[in-house]
Amino acid sequence: MNFILTSVIALGAIALISSVVLYLVSKKFAVNEDPRIGTVSELLPGANCGGCGFAGCSGMACALVAGADKGSIEGLRCPVGGDEVMEKIADTLGMAASSSEPLVAVVRCNGTCDNRPRIAEYDGLHTCAAVNSTSAGETECGYGCLGCGDCVSVCQFDAIRMNPETSLPEVDEEKCTSCGACVKACPRTIIELRKKGPKDHRVYVQCVNKDKGAVAKKSCSVACIGCGKCEKVCQFDAITIENNLSYIDFNKCSVCTKCVDECPTGAIVKTNFTIEKKAEVEA
Repeated sequence: MNFILTSVIALGAIALISSVVLYLVSKKFAVNEDPRIGTVSELLPGANCGGCGFAGCSGMACALVAGADKGSIEGLRCPVGGDEVMEKIADTLGMAASSSEPLVAVVRCNGTCDNRPRIAEYDGLHTCAAVNSTSAGETECGYGCLGCGDCVSVCQFDAIRMNPETSLPEVDEEKCTSCGACVKACPRTIIELRKKGPKDHRVYVQCVNKDKGAVAKKSCSVACIGCGKCEKVCQFDAITIENNLSYIDFNKCSVCTKCVDECPTGAIVKTNFTIEKKAEVEA
């Protein structure tokens, strides 16, 4: 009986000492969360897409509060919430919101079945990542879209779909939040975030093939051949040729479309431009 009583007293003493130790440790190492973090987290859309550069909305909230403490939240932006959400957050933190021109995902490949004939048949795991790591794909172009839809799988906003006729992804501009998930998912980096542009007008090179002209043209009829004609006609220094490939800087481009008319292969495209009807010649 004495043995049982002694054991109970000993266990009780150990439990009491342990609880006191845990209490003291919790007080010493306690991390007090700034209540503003929770407030900012509630204002964020909760998509946790990573488009802001952080692992999730909670990480973005912490960065915004930390930035506010330092006097600036410049460079921090939620692509999903856009300017509206950022203005609310800025008001909450007592900061000035900086607006930025909206971006949209652009597919820089026009390698349709007609433009880029298939020369092989892939039989394996149907993902772009798998195809890219094991082969050049089903065409001669080792740079273009692989057509498996990895970008579609990662899009949380139903903004991308695969066109069954062209086997290329198409972006719904109205749904795209420019989160960048599709950009990260593409193993060949053919998807790029570009400015929507004035009246949603955009001009860009729809090709990423870095092979020399003849080789690129052989693999795809609308490939960029790096001839430099677009660079010469551009009056705004917006076009550069590097590694046999033309690139248009959307920060400098005035969307004048002269380069589109000059391109001999049709590799440069313009979007959301109205088709002008030719005036009828009076007899």
